[in-house]
Amino acid sequence: EPDAVRIELDPGLAFGTGTHATTRLCLEWLDGLPAPALQDRAVIDYGCGSGILAIAAVKLGAAGAAAMDIDPQALLATRQNAERNGVSDQVQTTADPQVEGRTADVLLANILAGPLVELAPQLAARVRPRGVLALSGLLVEQATTVAEAYRPWFDIGPIGTSDGWALLTGRRRAP
Repeated sequence: EPDAVRIELDPGLAFGTGTHATTRLCLEWLDGLPAPALQDRAVIDYGCGSGILAIAAVKLGAAGAAAMDIDPQALLATRQNAERNGVSDQVQTTADPQVEGRTADVLLANILAGPLVELAPQLAARVRPRGVLALSGLLVEQATTVAEAYRPWFDIGPIGTSDGWALLTGRRRAP
């Protein structure tokens, strides 16, 4: 399609080809955001894998994305994929779980339910007031537990599901 956002990707040894249901849910959510939601905004892709979500966010209008992963192979794949897609100036990689103290308007974390619950305070601290987050990598039956972990900071919206997997989204409440 002429208006489609095209991403060329080689995951190398990292996760994230765009074919798994959780990645598709995140990509569909990003693509479905109203235009101003991403325009010139800062994004964090927490657990970036191949960098597909950070790259997609930038191609959809984000000013830049911080791609965090603790796996050196993921950071290498993200840098290479950002270069391949012409967005290397806008996608910065880091292995720092605190994302170098950055905050963002949009945070995506497509990891597992256990880490999502454990990281709730840390991830919440990375999202600016009125910012949004998308959490995936969890099974439908885990969604309530994960949502409860984020309710102290976020108004959690309805979940998206695909093939037994879930996506939670929320907006950070203003202090």
